[in-house]
Amino acid sequence: MQLKGIHHVSAITGTAIGNFEFYTQLLGLRLVKKTVNQDETSVYHLFYGDEKGNPGTELTFFEFPMTGKNRPGTSSISSLSLRVANDAALQYWKERFEAFKVEHDEIIERAGRQTLAFRDFEGQRLVLVSDEHNEGVAGGIPWDKSTVPSEFGILGLGPVQLTVKNPEPTVMVLTKLMGFREKGQYPSTVAGQPDILVFETGEGGSGAEVHIEERNDLPREMQGHGGVHHVAFRVDNDEELREWIEHIQGVRIPNSGFVDRYYFRSLYFREPNGILFELATDGPGFDTDEDINHLGESLALPPFLEPQRKQIESRLKPLQTTPSEG
Repeated sequence: MQLKGIHHVSAITGTAIGNFEFYTQLLGLRLVKKTVNQDETSVYHLFYGDEKGNPGTELTFFEFPMTGKNRPGTSSISSLSLRVANDAALQYWKERFEAFKVEHDEIIERAGRQTLAFRDFEGQRLVLVSDEHNEGVAGGIPWDKSTVPSEFGILGLGPVQLTVKNPEPTVMVLTKLMGFREKGQYPSTVAGQPDILVFETGEGGSGAEVHIEERNDLPREMQGHGGVHHVAFRVDNDEELREWIEHIQGVRIPNSGFVDRYYFRSLYFREPNGILFELATDGPGFDTDEDINHLGESLALPPFLEPQRKQIESRLKPLQTTPSEG
């Protein structure tokens, strides 16, 4: 058994409408599935990705309108990253952010790659990562109808950063339980703080890395809009997922067991610092119930929620996502 890399990252927004506009119009991602949170069907769950939402390209958002603003701290996924083809793409994005008044930092090197940190309209912390010298897990293919030229388009998810008070138990779970390898470290962007540790899995590279930041000067994060809910890692298929379930239950870590999300199958558990991890299969995929050319245009519900469609739709604020409606 070996995890193949990052499958998806799920974050929190307070407004599906604003979120849809930012991630499709400004970042040029494709909305590949408009559905609901299967555990709380009164809120949207939006999936963005490459041309068809390939595993490793999926950035998802739960809409929780009543949540407060995220208060950063420890025991958190403190930033997520998005891959672009090369260093030249970072310059394009810097100019685009300036034109659209998106808060951003300067281009700097992190873990041997050029990067550009920025924030969305809710303060979500993101980093664009250049794949110019990347070797490892391949990126996705930008959607040909994107608002961003394909040569500068987002290829998928890059490293996720975890911020914890005590890295040792998290490192133990990553390496001893999940099979990650220690790759190296690089200086923190915060003066006086320890180096950030880098771990990789599968074929390695930016699509298969977890970065761990140790911070003893911060309180525990209070999760809200602009924060990250969980990170999921790629498992090849259902059979292997069941092997992972047996493996994790064998060391007595509390977990969800097998969960059928219809578009993929999952297992959830928390690592020792309280961060929620998911293992998710590569398939069946987002074209299971929609034509590939019309992904995300209407509300999609898995079969076990379809009988509740009328009730579910009555509780959702309309979100127009068809091409003609913008």
